[in-house]
Amino acid sequence: MLSHKQIWTAIDALAARYGHSPSGLARAAGLDPTTFNKSKRLGPKGRLRWPSTESISKILQVTGASPEDFVGFASRGGRAAQRTLPLIGLKDLAKKRVLDDDMRPVSKAWDQTPFPDLSDDKAFAVEVSNDAAAPVYRAGDVVIVSPQAELRRGDRVVVKAKDGCFAMRLQRKTARRVELKSLNPSTPDRSFDTKAVDWMARIVWARQ
Repeated sequence: MLSHKQIWTAIDALAARYGHSPSGLARAAGLDPTTFNKSKRLGPKGRLRWPSTESISKILQVTGASPEDFVGFASRGGRAAQRTLPLIGLKDLAKKRVLDDDMRPVSKAWDQTPFPDLSDDKAFAVEVSNDAAAPVYRAGDVVIVSPQAELRRGDRVVVKAKDGCFAMRLQRKTARRVELKSLNPSTPDRSFDTKAVDWMARIVWARQ
């Protein structure tokens, strides 16, 4: 059984892993920003306060982390298991056939980068090559892409289309069209026929 300290440590670690403060993670999950504040973890006379299962479910959903990830953080005292992810530049990702039909690296263009373990064994890292997605992502930033993460409206995604590879926000997806919102105010939004999209995967983390 996980202790009170382990549960709260896991929440803090999950927030940090996905680039949030505890209050930022709560806000991203649609919760009151003070939900995970340290002041909320103890009640009068030191009585232990526990986060609700609903709040934990919401932060797992918004981050794309699995229950196993959460338990792992709790059992390791907030330390994430380490793994090496394939790494490639956005330009190379656009120009070459570097992924097979199962979304696994198949080219010598790939390098490697250490990263806390993910539940998605197909996850890979992409180094941003330009400022087309600035100010959200700039040249030199590294984003972690999870091909197995569920795609939802508003997610930041990497899209491989016939005319290139882009980091954008998913606006709408139907059986026939994919509509994308630019992350850069000076770059136009884009809309594709689904047949023109080779693949699209959710960005789950960024190192900037």
